[in-house]
Amino acid sequence: MCVDCACGLAGPGPSPKAGLNVSQKASSSPGFQPPAARSQALSLGLRLLAHNDRQAEANRVRFAAAGLVAVNLLSSPGSGKTALLEALARHNAAAAKPVALAALVGDLATDLDAARLRAAGLAAAPITTGQACHLDAAMVDRGLDALEAGGLDLAHLDLLLIENVGNLVCPAAYDLGEQQRLVLLAVGEGEDKPLKYPATFASADLVVISKVDLAEAVGFERERALANIGAVAPRARTVELSARSGAGLVELMALLG
Repeated sequence: MCVDCACGLAGPGPSPKAGLNVSQKASSSPGFQPPAARSQALSLGLRLLAHNDRQAEANRVRFAAAGLVAVNLLSSPGSGKTALLEALARHNAAAAKPVALAALVGDLATDLDAARLRAAGLAAAPITTGQACHLDAAMVDRGLDALEAGGLDLAHLDLLLIENVGNLVCPAAYDLGEQQRLVLLAVGEGEDKPLKYPATFASADLVVISKVDLAEAVGFERERALANIGAVAPRARTVELSARSGAGLVELMALLG
């Protein structure tokens, strides 16, 4: 359960079993929350989301004023978000008409991914979330301030890439003010991932099937994966991509922005 947004407390509580009253149930189940506590946590979670939505709208206004497109990247850990951004940065630098890119990089701890992106030539600011398993709109607002404090003029940007925390549950609920949401599915994760995390995939504008250079080695069933994506996220565009070989980068850049 996310201690920041209180997810996991929205569902119905456990039903008392024969021979157990509520107090006995609570003492035998350390994670048990009585109905009143669950209701209070849910109310707090809803208030947090309402506050987030207000800040997300302010972020949207800020992005529009700067004339940039913000893209929120979601995936499970290890799906290749940072590798994808590195590849995009290098591909863009070599393009005949490069666009102005920058990144915000969310992680529970360390700024290692942001350092990787800076080494690839991409202006990047880390957002260290601590206990939070997702970015929220206020964190993004502070990340924008950090980019500007580092000398970057947002008005000179074309595209802002926001690498969310690796997690396919909580980030889907948080609007960051982005214009596009991109969800990665690595070929080694299983073709049924969209069915297991439908809310995240249904929220996507773009689904990137990543690490396609490994598809044969891991026995990836492409048609089944595409069918599952289509069932859950029929409006999303799909790109098959390898950050290592560069396949799909041209197509993805054309769809961003």
